[in-house]
Amino acid sequence: MWYLSTRNQKIQKTPSQAVLQGIADDGGLYMPKSFENAQFPMEKLSGLTNKEISATVLSLLFSNDKMFNNNFNEALDAVSRAYDGKFENEDFAPLAKVADAYVMELYHGPTCAFKDVALQLLPQLIACAKKATDMKDEIVILTATSGDTGSAALSGFSNVDGVKIIVFYPKKGISAVQERQMVSVDGKNTCVVSVNGNFDDAQSGVKNIFATLELPKGVKLSSANSINIGRLAPQVAYYFKAYRDLLAENRIKMGDKVNFIVPTGNFGDILAGYFAKQMGLPVGKLVCASNENKVLTDFFENGVYNKNREFHVTKSPSMDILISSNLERLLYLTCGAEKCASYMAELKEKGEYKLAKEELDKIRSEFDAGFTDDEETLKVIKSVYEKNGYLMDTHTAVAWSVYEKWAKETNNTDVSVVLSTASPYKFSSSVMNALGKDYGSEFDAVNKLNAYTGAKIPASLVNIENKPIVHNVTVEKDEMLSFVDKMVNTPIWRK
Repeated sequence: MWYLSTRNQKIQKTPSQAVLQGIADDGGLYMPKSFENAQFPMEKLSGLTNKEISATVLSLLFSNDKMFNNNFNEALDAVSRAYDGKFENEDFAPLAKVADAYVMELYHGPTCAFKDVALQLLPQLIACAKKATDMKDEIVILTATSGDTGSAALSGFSNVDGVKIIVFYPKKGISAVQERQMVSVDGKNTCVVSVNGNFDDAQSGVKNIFATLELPKGVKLSSANSINIGRLAPQVAYYFKAYRDLLAENRIKMGDKVNFIVPTGNFGDILAGYFAKQMGLPVGKLVCASNENKVLTDFFENGVYNKNREFHVTKSPSMDILISSNLERLLYLTCGAEKCASYMAELKEKGEYKLAKEELDKIRSEFDAGFTDDEETLKVIKSVYEKNGYLMDTHTAVAWSVYEKWAKETNNTDVSVVLSTASPYKFSSSVMNALGKDYGSEFDAVNKLNAYTGAKIPASLVNIENKPIVHNVTVEKDEMLSFVDKMVNTPIWRK
């Protein structure tokens, strides 16, 4: 398997090199040269365990590379090291039946968000890739987060030898629980920095650092965002797992199509579903659910991607994004590297681009989209809880609301799975508002939500308000480069 830049097919890397580098030299994202030799053995799916499904996906996407030496057991060992003892139980992505659909709960890991599935595994992939390439350099993981990537990456990489991690987050763009999860991490190799700006400012700053920073000898940059193929690949597995679980319940027969409705910000989670479809999973529609920052909804509707619009701070902050980086990978699959590079140049220079009609038609044959505002989001949390006894966070509620409207409009009768990306306790104040209940601080809302619903508080969030703050640094968005330059060039990481 070779990986190519989405902007230049002449830039080719092995899987190990792509994982270690994170982003291509030309600013593009790495993509498999072809999915032709990465077809999942669907005839074996029903008999595979959760970890075997993950190992199979990794073995296919990272084949013919020294990362696993084409040895399935080595991939399985990496998965076991990543997951054993890290999740509430062996089922890291259980399905819950809610009304006429299913909810895939992806928040049972150490930081209570879907990104744990990938970011507990990424450090193992990087370690395997370093060994495969005989790399001795220290790796500095550089990432921007809209809330969940940061805490999940810090959990995965904290105190990992040979790796340091710097996380940037928008100062006023995440929940208090999300912020405390990050700033209380005490790993010797961790650094957490708030940015006076929004997520797009932080993400653009990180991309600029990758493009311009002069690194000292013996140091390499990489990423924990889903722009890194090593972050994206593990997420493909839970789409196959959901299908296997539906087969086990006799809810579907092999070959039946299943729809997936995904709350979407940076387009990584839903793209993993598209990867699964390219690898042979019978996917019906992938429905992209957005909040009021509906740049993706508009894109799927008219083919115009326009980031020149008002930025909304919403109750679903992990989706408060105007530049969805992983959409570039879909463009590459749709129109090729040359056209993709042209669109990315237009986005950088003008803030927008427009697809040709045939390109949009091709994308719309695979994807649908919709959006939900804050008012609807809170109403959905309340109505689903009262009608079905099911408690969901704001991001899941966005997806559920979009699902309800989409199902009514399309009359689609295939089984549908809504991805639940975070525990309701990570956004407890918004959930309490939706339920019409009083509380004090956001941390108080955690306990009040537990008292009202009886839903178990995840272990990592119990008494989180009492965890000491270790990181207390804020920079302006134009200071990010100089900050990282200082960090990678000093022998003292953190006092």
